Amino acid sequence: MADVARLAGVSHMTVSRVLNGHPRVRAETRARVLHAVDVLGYRRNLTARALVTRRSHRLGVVSFDTILYGPASTVYGIEQAARQAGYFVTIMSLRTIDRAGVNEAIGHLAEQGVDGVVVVAPQHAAAEALADLPAGLPAVAVEGRHHGEVSVVCVDQYEGARQATAYLLGLGHETVWHVSGPDDWLEAEGRRAGWRAALSAAGRAVPDPLPGDWTPRSGYRAGKMLARRVADVTAVLVANDQMALGLLRAFSEAGVRVPEQVSVVGFDDIPEAAYFTPALTTVRQDFGEVGRLSIGLLLKQLDRAEAFGHEHLIVPPQLIARDSTDRARTAPQVGQVLSTRRH
Repeated sequence: MADVARLAGVSHMTVSRVLNGHPRVRAETRARVLHAVDVLGYRRNLTARALVTRRSHRLGVVSFDTILYGPASTVYGIEQAARQAGYFVTIMSLRTIDRAGVNEAIGHLAEQGVDGVVVVAPQHAAAEALADLPAGLPAVAVEGRHHGEVSVVCVDQYEGARQATAYLLGLGHETVWHVSGPDDWLEAEGRRAGWRAALSAAGRAVPDPLPGDWTPRSGYRAGKMLARRVADVTAVLVANDQMALGLLRAFSEAGVRVPEQVSVVGFDDIPEAAYFTPALTTVRQDFGEVGRLSIGLLLKQLDRAEAFGHEHLIVPPQLIARDSTDRARTAPQVGQVLSTRRH
């Protein structure tokens, strides 16, 4: 830094201000310093910087099952938001979800000197582990429940499923069947609750939900079962788009037409959803916003020396209507049938 200052003809403090993005530096001076940085190939010593600022400018992320679209997109959103804020990210992805594994991952990140952690906690066991966070470690949970002294950012799964179910009822469907996610996932629980609430509020029958595990295969199995009851089934809410893909395949094989006979709604709005056959009506989640809010809450904790309140931020979902939904089919009246026969 001293070499940069000499070449640019400025003080050591001015170089520091330029490198840290201080606004009160003249444009001409900033350009001269940055030119000197390029000429000398200067790179800041992050270890030395951490000693001065008492921050490593590294954040830890604990995630689970990143092959699934939702968690993977959430982690990507978090990483992008952290990078824009000038932080590096260390990601620990766990294969098994249990309290001991989560605690071990968080402890390992704390030992590495991260300034704070974001825990993607979509399952009950992960959410419960947040109660064991090391004292004084800034932390934010994503999709976790509000456990103790932890801020939470989540998409409103309940409202997304409620909106989708109400939309199908508004198309004239008497009831809506549901292919659910796994019982131990908080997202699946919220979606089931929203679906059930919409049906109950409308005074409609609530069918037993069909089990799923987020995979197309489980959606395919559910589709096979529903295809055998197509006389009673006119609308299905599927808890994610990948299971909806499997369900559409099963319906196609059974000769069930979508949306002429059965309307189908998914959840997530994966990039391929618009290219399904037919294009899938689904509930979109803004994973980028989840990432921005998560990092924002974490940095807010880091920037405040005094006591701070823990927040619970909810990201609204958005229903995206496409070709897989339509008005419910109606049985022809007796008079209509006779009239048709006369012609």
